[in-house]
Amino acid sequence: MIVLTVEGMSCEHCKAAVANAVSEVDPKAEFNIDLASGKVEVTSGETADKFATAIEDAGYDIVGTETA
Repeated sequence: MIVLTVEGMSCEHCKAAVANAVSEVDPKAEFNIDLASGKVEVTSGETADKFATAIEDAGYDIVGTETA
């Protein structure tokens, strides 16, 4: 599992934009987005860097990345 800490998500529109970015990298990825903590948990065969780049391209900042 990849856990990305995203800065700048504050509403459902933000959540949808991040979900779309994750889905563009891997349409089969399983993910959970928590607005309150700014955490995006992703289970996928793709790399954390690919998800981070896609989320940044959507206009958000990645301030932390963890893999478990």
